[in-house]
Amino acid sequence: MKRILLTAAAVLIGTAAFTPVQALAQNRTEVIVVHKAPPALRTERIPAARRGFEWVPGYWNWNGRRYTWVAGHHERVRPGYVYARPEWRRDRNGWVLERGGWRSGQLARDRDGDGIPNRVERAYRDRDRDGIPNGADQRPNNPNRY
Repeated sequence: MKRILLTAAAVLIGTAAFTPVQALAQNRTEVIVVHKAPPALRTERIPAARRGFEWVPGYWNWNGRRYTWVAGHHERVRPGYVYARPEWRRDRNGWVLERGGWRSGQLARDRDGDGIPNRVERAYRDRDRDGIPNGADQRPNNPNRY
């Protein structure tokens, strides 16, 4: 009986040592954790822009055994949404793939993509480029304020 238990334990430990990926269920989305770093991103030739479409760059995906390249492609623009590209991030458990896709909410309210929401940015914008933000400028449209 001891021999069977020891053999079973050895098999389990041996397979766990050579399994480089874990899949965890978190908020109905699959989180991929890989113990080896992804390869460097490939250089892609970006085709000409298409009206109503946004270019989505390629990325390395994990298929359960190895990394596979997913080529870049055009995605139809969705009004009120911003596309977040997939990214691998280093975590204490290994490398985690943050799935990309269309995101709504606060990100969609940032037209220029600088991380400042449009409603806040209005006060910091400098229309006349005189070095004084519009919120503090007595004459925000006059570049000759002297």
